[in-house]
Amino acid sequence: MLRMRPQPCVFEFNKLLTSIVKMKKLQLAVIRRGFAANKRGTVTSPFSFVSSSFHNLSHKNRPSSPKPRIDFSCIHEVDDAVFLFRQMLKMRPQPSVVQFTKLLNVVVKMKQYRVALNVFDEMRQSGVPVNQWTMNIEINCYCLLNRVDFAFAILGSFFKCGYKPDVTTFTTLIKGLFLGDKVVEAEKLFKKLLRLKLCEPDEVTILTVINGLCKAGHTLTAYDLLGLFEKTSFKPNVYSYNTVIDSLCKDRMVDDALQLLAKMIDKGIAPDIVTYSSVVQGLCNFGRWKEAKDLITEMVDHKISLDAIIFNILVDAFCKEGLVKEAEDVVEIMMQRNISPDVVTYTTLVDGYSLVGQIDKARKLLDSMPGKGLKPCIISYCSLINGYCKNGKVEEAWGLFLEVPRKGLHYNVVTYNTMLQGLFRAGRCAHGLKLFKDMQAQQLIPNLMTYNTLLNGLCMNKQITEAFSFLHIMEVQGVNPNIVTYGILIHGLCKDGKHEIARNLFNDLPSKGLQPDVQIYTTIIGSLCQEELVDEAKLLLLEMEKSGSSPNIITYEVIIKELLKRNKLSEAKTFLDEMSTRGLLLNSAEGININLGVVTR
Repeated sequence: MLRMRPQPCVFEFNKLLTSIVKMKKLQLAVIRRGFAANKRGTVTSPFSFVSSSFHNLSHKNRPSSPKPRIDFSCIHEVDDAVFLFRQMLKMRPQPSVVQFTKLLNVVVKMKQYRVALNVFDEMRQSGVPVNQWTMNIEINCYCLLNRVDFAFAILGSFFKCGYKPDVTTFTTLIKGLFLGDKVVEAEKLFKKLLRLKLCEPDEVTILTVINGLCKAGHTLTAYDLLGLFEKTSFKPNVYSYNTVIDSLCKDRMVDDALQLLAKMIDKGIAPDIVTYSSVVQGLCNFGRWKEAKDLITEMVDHKISLDAIIFNILVDAFCKEGLVKEAEDVVEIMMQRNISPDVVTYTTLVDGYSLVGQIDKARKLLDSMPGKGLKPCIISYCSLINGYCKNGKVEEAWGLFLEVPRKGLHYNVVTYNTMLQGLFRAGRCAHGLKLFKDMQAQQLIPNLMTYNTLLNGLCMNKQITEAFSFLHIMEVQGVNPNIVTYGILIHGLCKDGKHEIARNLFNDLPSKGLQPDVQIYTTIIGSLCQEELVDEAKLLLLEMEKSGSSPNIITYEVIIKELLKRNKLSEAKTFLDEMSTRGLLLNSAEGININLGVVTR
């Protein structure tokens, strides 16, 4: 524009400046540097597509012009991408389909799938050529928007345009089916792909299928498929093995995971830190400490660098078992290996100390974290709040709860649930209800755990009417009560002497699609015994076993205690013998007294 004769008016310059400002990319300092450079005869704009367009305007008489260079690094927001797209449509010569495809990829990486589809539609309407890569992006967008039906419609366009779908196309469609919970259809498409040899699956295809099956809970199918692949030319990689091993461990099939790990090593596929982390976690979940330790020794032997994640798994496992001394030893070993404990490590320890009643030690550790260069997270505070509440220090818990926003942290639903539980457990119903209202004022949506905590607190404090009011509210809010919810209400009703209402609610459970658990059966059996309906209690005990819920020690204790109170020694003895036959032992001093009572009488 500066070289044009006659020179454009100030209005044209203003239009240029407005365009640049809209792009939010060129600040005043850059503009000044640009003008200074222009005086020296050279200007380098960060927007090469702009300079290319203007270059074309001022050199129309040139016989040919190079394709404009486009700098995609200038895109930081979706508006920037749309603005650039508009500029690309105006460019002469027009950018290639490769450049438009790159732009679409940028938009997809920003997770703006609808915008990418709109851009694609406008490309076609404007006559911009598309290729199979562009169409694969469109299929991917529809899959990510859970519209796999539209994605398959685009597959038809492949053939109309003379393109052949490739492995990326089919992998994307399989992923889309899994995302839409169409597991059977995804399996069928994959098998059809192999049977008709539509394309040769690559490692990404195999991983997509394995991952989709595992996430859908079809771990054993994924396991079998992995074995099938091993007999073909399609060799799964370490990531596919990791996915199945992790899923097996989460499904509590740790021995199968160990067998697969051994098979993996035999086939020359080296396990990585992710593989071992999954198996160590699985072993720790079952308290198989020696095997976990042996596995870590194996990692060291294979020169696999241990990281904070693997140590945190051990710290967490020991803390959950109440073995805080062992957890401390693990942290010591971490530091000896120059692996710095992180926020997760210390938060886990805070939780561990809280669980075993070492609450002062937990507080001291939380307060020491900033001095170690670590900022406690909301989970760190929630763990200590929970510790205070469980140790009967509700005032300290409340003080820590109020401290959270002063530390620059935001409350979440779990924080409120923990504090609510503490308040209700301490019998502070009014404070609990007030906190619940405050939670809603903070625009935090109460979840099932919140309502169960609320109902349990109200029932514990014999506020049954209020509890049922909240049951109605939660249903209106779209939170479906579960068996725990009804168990709380049934227990509350029985505790308040409303046995008939409790039994009616119990009888309604099947119509709600819920199966009573052993705790609910035990509560109702106790209720029947209290009303001297022992024959009905016996019938319910039989019904309980038929439903697959075996009576536990508490179930028998409830029946025997009630029978002894009414001096029905013979019947009590019958149940005690049945208990003995089942290999159940009375689990408390009170239970021993029951036993002695039957014997002595």
